[in-house]
Amino acid sequence: MRKEPKRYDLVILGRGAAAFSAAIKGSEISNGEMSIALIGTGPLGGTCVNVGCVPSKYLLEASHRVFMPKHPRIDGIYETIVNHDFSTVMKGLRSYVRDARESKYAEVIRNYNNVTLYDGLGKFLDRKTVGIEDDKGRNVRIVSGSNILIATGSRPSIPNIEGLTEAGFLTSDSLWDIDKLPSSVAIIGGGAIGLEIGQALLHFGSRVTIVEAMDSLLPQTESEIGSALRTLLEKEGMKFYMRARISRVHKYRKKKSVEIITHKGKEKIAVDEVLLATGREPNTKNLNLEVAGVKTDPRGMILTEASMRTTSPGVYAAGDCVSKKLFLETLAAREGVIAVSNMFGETANIDYGSSAWAVFTYPQVAGVGMTENEFSKKNGSCLCRTFPLSNLTKASIMGETEGLIKITVDPKDNRIAGMQIMAPNATDMITEGAYAVRNGYTIDDIIATSHIFPSMSEGIKIAAQSFIRDITKMSCCVE
Repeated sequence: MRKEPKRYDLVILGRGAAAFSAAIKGSEISNGEMSIALIGTGPLGGTCVNVGCVPSKYLLEASHRVFMPKHPRIDGIYETIVNHDFSTVMKGLRSYVRDARESKYAEVIRNYNNVTLYDGLGKFLDRKTVGIEDDKGRNVRIVSGSNILIATGSRPSIPNIEGLTEAGFLTSDSLWDIDKLPSSVAIIGGGAIGLEIGQALLHFGSRVTIVEAMDSLLPQTESEIGSALRTLLEKEGMKFYMRARISRVHKYRKKKSVEIITHKGKEKIAVDEVLLATGREPNTKNLNLEVAGVKTDPRGMILTEASMRTTSPGVYAAGDCVSKKLFLETLAAREGVIAVSNMFGETANIDYGSSAWAVFTYPQVAGVGMTENEFSKKNGSCLCRTFPLSNLTKASIMGETEGLIKITVDPKDNRIAGMQIMAPNATDMITEGAYAVRNGYTIDDIIATSHIFPSMSEGIKIAAQSFIRDITKMSCCVE
């Protein structure tokens, strides 16, 4: 006989960025009166703070402190060797993650007396009822909610490669537990995760090899940016196998032998570690979604409307378990807010088209909106301009000229449809592009807005000016 469930206004499965954002939004719109259940396993904060954005950016920043002094870019500044201890860096990283988890999640949720935390795996018993299982698979509590939000996040995807499990491997979840820098590493995947971790390890001194199935890096980027970033990383010492796959991994003496298949045939390399960066898959398999009437795509990602409503009335979803193109912590948080807003009387829709994304390599890569190819396929034609940082005064002063800014414009009205940037601080600069895409700004709006000289962001204005004049014939600060 089923126990009588404890009733809540809102039941949330998960406790990462989307879940916390939803719980806080629900508390705010009800002045703390809404009863909320927050159900999940693992450390509070989910992927971002524990194994995603926070530790990866910490490792990158630390690695740059080692690498940059050895590679000065200004005349008269000489090479300096930075003494460092990788083990101590990793201990500092883990300490920072613990502090961030405590201050940004554990302490925060203690401020909300209307939120009850449950430790366990939540599974649907029906559309409105969730059973909470302990680590032995026993139902220890049953809760129900007028509205339910699924925000269970994702985990690393493990490819089926012969010998991989026996040889051992690292993922973007397990990397943070190591203390010894691998002298060599093969990274499977040339997307954002693989390139960020790869460059960090490279800057610390590892020999890094990227094995990528596609013929270009970062498939969401303009081809010019993927090509430019690869050239820069190769100059730093990174090796690439493009249009390649790994067929077999096995232990070889004290190393791991990796068999790579390319268009030229088979090649073997020996490395200390293999790191998987082959994407992530949703944590939806064990939720009994079919009982609740929640449909997924073939990957197991939950199908939602722009309101974040699923195929089941009263059930919403947000975060990395949702079917979409972009998987970002900030986007997950926004989805959580939109879901709760729609549950309780407000009207809001997610705007993926103006959501900015970023890759934190050095230089960074960031983008928003449509690429040239995407816009042309949809509309038949577009206007595009690519502005190299070698023409930007501030970039030349800094010695940071290996980058570019590309703007895609609708030829009908000159509205900005997309922007991508490769620059040291592209993640800060791209917000201007996000404003432009979201609000329908034109290149004239960008040109008419004063930009600081000399600055990296001035490059966006000059890129806009390149649509109307030959910028090689411009003096500084021409309007």
